[in-house]
Amino acid sequence: MQTASPQVFKLPPAVARFLARVGFVPAPDSAAAYSIQLGKSPWSDAVHLLWSLWVFITPMMGGHYTWEWVAFTAASYPIFLALYAKVILSPRRLSWRYAIGMCVLAYVLLPWYPSGLSYFVFGCVMLRTSSHMSVVRYLIQIAILNAIFLAIAWYVGYPWQAMVWMPVMTLIIGVIVNVERVAQEKDVAIKLSHEEVRRLAATAERERIGRDLHDLLGHTLSLITLKLELARKLHARNPESSLRELEEAERVARHALAEVRSAVTGIRSADLAAELASARLLLESSQVHLEYDAPPPDLPADVERGLALVLREAATNIARHARASRARIGFETEHRTVQLSIEDDGRGGVSTDGNGLAGMRDRVRAMHGTLSIESPRGEGTRLLVRVGLPA
Repeated sequence: MQTASPQVFKLPPAVARFLARVGFVPAPDSAAAYSIQLGKSPWSDAVHLLWSLWVFITPMMGGHYTWEWVAFTAASYPIFLALYAKVILSPRRLSWRYAIGMCVLAYVLLPWYPSGLSYFVFGCVMLRTSSHMSVVRYLIQIAILNAIFLAIAWYVGYPWQAMVWMPVMTLIIGVIVNVERVAQEKDVAIKLSHEEVRRLAATAERERIGRDLHDLLGHTLSLITLKLELARKLHARNPESSLRELEEAERVARHALAEVRSAVTGIRSADLAAELASARLLLESSQVHLEYDAPPPDLPADVERGLALVLREAATNIARHARASRARIGFETEHRTVQLSIEDDGRGGVSTDGNGLAGMRDRVRAMHGTLSIESPRGEGTRLLVRVGLPA
């Protein structure tokens, strides 16, 4: 289902090309892309950079600015901005590395540069960018990062107030960010459910059209019945008129048969399209970015139904087990063969057939097709189904 793209601020072409060359382009499953899905500008997350003003305020608490502080700020603040941008623009499975990079930057500067504590807070808060990270895992990682901070701060000789305040602040802000993210995920789920309602409404409309055609078919059958009765009555006294009535009844019947086939094909073709919409609803609500091709037209009903069931099971497996951030569904038809490919960038490592994969193999075997799977550990999974089409 196509939706209108939100109006967002666009960079000048020259600036956009430069950022693309240096890798600052939003990935489809990045936090920036997530903001676009919510109808916001991809630059909306940059407002949080206002908290980095503490980098420039911290020396005031110590009494004065020094040339040493200027040098460290000039060297570290651009690195911090680059790491912040990479967290927002990178795929979710990789963005946590740049958040850790902020913490490492703060650790390195800790002995000489107290303003670097702001980098540490940003790193802890932005660590929770992966959609697959649970709250418990996030809190464990925050505890580990704070333990490292406390060890370095104690060795350097930081005041006890800072050693108490920093863990408390990162924990409180981190919990608040988690609550906000859960609320955003629910908002996206509600938005996708609205799209599902519209899809169901379209399906109901197709069913209504089918009922209307059924009514038309009933009228046509009544007409054929009258023609046949008239032909029977004219058979004895006027054979030529009887033959004309029979020919006309045959012509009406063939026309009605063509209408019925067209209507049934139109309704059946919605099976695979509806399954694609359902897969998008399931995966997007699980923070998995899905790309898919339009299904090929005029597939045999049994082939389309079987592929739709395979697609449903594969999408369920990706949402439950793959821990993926991106997925793609593709179709190809060549030499009287239709091919369905389903790929994800999850953890891979599928070595044995579970109930879901075994069921998919049975369905493909019933269609006299083949199913192959490639799933190297850590490199995602690729499912390939090939089914022959009748001549």
